[in-house]
Amino acid sequence: MQRRTLLVSMAAAVAVPTRALAVSPAAAQAMVEDLVDDVNEVIASGASEAAMITRFGEILDNYADVPTIARYCLGPDARQASASQLVQYANAFQGYIASKYGRRFREFVGGEVQVVGAKTVKSWVEVETTVSLRNRSPLRMDWHVSDRSGRNAFFNFIIEGVNMLLTEREEIGAMLDRRRGSIDALISDMKDI
Repeated sequence: MQRRTLLVSMAAAVAVPTRALAVSPAAAQAMVEDLVDDVNEVIASGASEAAMITRFGEILDNYADVPTIARYCLGPDARQASASQLVQYANAFQGYIASKYGRRFREFVGGEVQVVGAKTVKSWVEVETTVSLRNRSPLRMDWHVSDRSGRNAFFNFIIEGVNMLLTEREEIGAMLDRRRGSIDALISDMKDI
């Protein structure tokens, strides 16, 4: 596990998007405002947890660069995966993320997310939002947006300093380790989570 932790730490120093910045802070902020509107709509809907998870999966489709997120979270093992495995893994990863984070929507009921502003950071744009929850202090949530996928999409978010990309890379790495490096077993198990 120490080797994987070291690899994750080293990877954190490397930005996911690597080409020149084309997305503007205004465009990234507008995209996150649309995303926030959709999230606030889900929060206020009173829908069941299953419906919220389904809706979060749709939000991911609309606003996230899932293939980039998925590949990054798979880490160095992605280089050993076939093209077919990468597609299957990205699909399973999207379902896993939708389920994992969609379940957290219950915590947001009665609250809302507001966009604060946007700024260029390295080769992407960071859009700051504030998450206001009932009976809790507001939380800062930053969205990292690029156009690397050919459209403006987020590839990471950070809640109160907790980096989703690094957290999920560590989690996926641990899941893969428990399956003795079998990407097929990981894909199969992620579909059941």
